[in-house]
Amino acid sequence: MINLKFKRLISLICIFIILSSLFIGCGKEESGVNGDLYLYNWGDYLDPDLINKFEAETGINVHEDVYDTNEIMYQKLKSGNVSYDLVIPSDYMIEKMISENMLEKINFNNIPNYTYIGERFKHLPFDPNGEYYVPYMWGTVGILYNKKMVSDPVDSWNVLWNKKYKDNVIMVNSVRDSMMVALKKLGYSLNTNKQSEINAAKNELIKQKEDGLVRAYMVDEVKDAMVANEAALAVVWSGDAVTMMDRNPDLDFALPKEGSNEWFDGLVIPKGSKNKENAEKFINFLLNPENAAQNVEYIGYSTPNTGALELLDDNIKNNKVAYPDLNSLKNFEVFTDLDSSTLKKYNKAWLELMVH
Repeated sequence: MINLKFKRLISLICIFIILSSLFIGCGKEESGVNGDLYLYNWGDYLDPDLINKFEAETGINVHEDVYDTNEIMYQKLKSGNVSYDLVIPSDYMIEKMISENMLEKINFNNIPNYTYIGERFKHLPFDPNGEYYVPYMWGTVGILYNKKMVSDPVDSWNVLWNKKYKDNVIMVNSVRDSMMVALKKLGYSLNTNKQSEINAAKNELIKQKEDGLVRAYMVDEVKDAMVANEAALAVVWSGDAVTMMDRNPDLDFALPKEGSNEWFDGLVIPKGSKNKENAEKFINFLLNPENAAQNVEYIGYSTPNTGALELLDDNIKNNKVAYPDLNSLKNFEVFTDLDSSTLKKYNKAWLELMVH
């Protein structure tokens, strides 16, 4: 039988081992529990070669998961069942996450390349003090169309309701983006909280569906569909339009005269990030002009990075789809975060549309 003195000795040894392991752990990586980086991103929204380059330069492993909509990303983070170090939401969702204390303030001392961001993209209304968001990409929403399949002028949302294009229109599988199209078509704000205007927009979308115009509601799938000439018209983000037009010369892009959405996506750090300094290292890496230019060439979206813009080929930086004249955006609006009661109105309208 082990005597009391021996038991105490064993206990002291165990305590020493535990404490030693704790001290060893504290000296490893100040920026996180495991020294890695967990990224939650839109699909196909970052050149994978840049991830490889960052890992090679820093020794930090990047783990990337993808989502289709801002709302899916928000719900996953809100659940508290996951932990990410970096996400890339859109303007109105950044505003929402700030208001709900879901984001960390960024230490801009760790991001010297922030100097390359154009002034137009800083201190926007959804982050007026410039504390939580680093601009990533920006763009517009418009109409992509096949010049061989569309014989009418494409300068208005009305073309998406033209019965000539039955089963040939692709809409966005997103509440606010598709509702935006109908709202702007009717001359309303895309941020309206009026029940009558939301109902009117819903009814427009129902009519479009009843007339058999809508081939499908899509997000990322629209790229392959339009390149393969599977539809005549589609509501798309400008960056995707650039990519699709490169792959199919029969495609063109138009900004509707009624106006549309001008959007801004940003790099933000979720509250409680275990690897915040690694996230800031990665942000600074992405803002390096050479890396930013490489990223733009890969994904096709518009950069807010002035250093990167100088490095791009003339055919890219002079592309009016990617970099439209500011005068052409006079009827455009930025999505704002809607209160919960207004969101319920939109979600109810969307559900009624989907089951119709």
